[in-house]
Parts: sequence; C-alpha cells; structure tokens
Amino acid sequence: MKSKTTGARRGPKPNVRTRDDLLRAGVRLLHDSGYTATGIQDIVDAAEVPKGSFYNHFESKEDFGGEVVDAYFERGVGELRALLSNESIPPLMRLNMYFDERIRGYRAGGYLRGCLMGNLSLEVADHSVVIRERLATHFKTWAALFENCIAQAQATAAIGTRLPAPLLAQFILNSWEGALLRMRAEQSDAPLYEFKEVVFRSVLA
Repeated sequence: MKSKTTGARRGPKPNVRTRDDLLRAGVRLLHDSGYTATGIQDIVDAAEVPKGSFYNHFESKEDFGGEVVDAYFERGVGELRALLSNESIPPLMRLNMYFDERIRGYRAGGYLRGCLMGNLSLEVADHSVVIRERLATHFKTWAALFENCIAQAQATAAIGTRLPAPLLAQFILNSWEGALLRMRAEQSDAPLYEFKEVVFRSVLA
C-alpha cells in the first residue's frame, strides 16, 4: 500500500529505490530488535540514506511500520501460495512440507526471531490501528491458504468434516504462532514438532 502523502509532497520526486531500501532495512531491524527499540535514525543508517529521505516516503514511523508488515508478508506469500496451491501434491503433504520447511529455517537461524507478524502483534497491535489492521489482513490471507488445503483434504475424505475448514485453518495458524513464541523462549524446535504432532495426528487426522 502506497503512502497517502507521497504524491502531495513538494520537491524532487521520491526515489523508488530509496523507498525499497528503507523497507528492506525496516524488515530486518524490526525483526531483529522490535518496533519500539528501532528508531528512524537506525533505519536510515541501515539503508544508508539521509534522514530527510524517510519523510519523502513515509508520513510517520507508524505509517512505515504498516508498510514493513506489507513488505514482510509479500516477500514470502508468493512461495507460500505456490506450495500450498500445488495440486500435484496431496493437500496434507503440502501443509506438512510447509511446516517442515519453516522449522528448518528457524533452526538455521538459531530460533532467535520467530515471525515478525507475531512479534508485532504482541508489541504494537494494542497501540497502533494502522499496524493492527495490516496484521489482521495478512493473517486472514495466510489462514485462507491453509483453509484451501484443508478443504481439499476434506473433499477427498483424507480427513473428516466434523469441523469446518475455516475454523481448522484459524486454529492451526493460531497454534503455530503460539509455538513460535515457545520456540524463542526455549531456544528449541521442540514446541514446533509438538505442534506438528498434535495437528497432523489429531486435529487433521
């Protein structure tokens, strides 16, 4: 989503590359250090641009935070959609592959950062309508991709239909985000494997 104020600003036309550099730096810094601990000066220093450039593209830090959420989600949603929509693979196997891939990634990263969307939900969502609305939108998109796999599995009788696919999808996403918090607290992938065991041996059995 573009900043509403960008077109109204006077002076040189904002540089799209600078904007992208700021967002990439923002994703990295907010993921590493959190929203509150990351200042605008930290962001422009990481992007190697003058501080004034920030305000050519973003009205405020809050506006920037909302766009960081968009950038973070959009960076991964293409690959996520490609895997979870791949009908050459059985639907439950797609889900299993997705979680296995994410567990490998978190293990490689030392269990340090978790999911930026989950982190910001805890840190900022109570205080920022802008960021909360972006998070809610992307969580819905993410859950809908899970829902599609689950509905296909139900249609082929791979799993039962006693609970509707939308409810199961929301439960699985909520549980995954909770498991990521435990992963960070314990510095271990045990909570993630416990999540998988319950989901695939009980919830989606």
